[in-house]
Amino acid sequence: MSLQYFNLSEFDSPDEPGSGERMQESTLAMLEKARHQAGIPFAINSGVRTPSHNEKVGGISNSAHLSGWAADIATSKYTQKTIVMACQMAGFQRIGIYKNFIHVDNDPTKPSPAQWKG
Repeated sequence: MSLQYFNLSEFDSPDEPGSGERMQESTLAMLEKARHQAGIPFAINSGVRTPSHNEKVGGISNSAHLSGWAADIATSKYTQKTIVMACQMAGFQRIGIYKNFIHVDNDPTKPSPAQWKG
């Protein structure tokens, strides 16, 4: 898949170079659409996670990050609303809103729609 706004390495688990290649194409397509819609850069905090990295960061055992269905995007109080709205417009129906980032995923094994604050 050709990406305009991202490099697959941005989605690598820090303990496994190249793991970003396991991101789901539908997730990447939605992120590309959201980034275009937002008109501002997205800094990816987390994409694919290995089980050990997921445990290290306190991720849940069935995290969508483990199978490449999720991304965490850095936000500030100035960008959060814009990024959340763009992700919704791109089709993400599972959005977690945290102080400094938002989690988006389209994991088909999880209940949808869902929005939460952490």
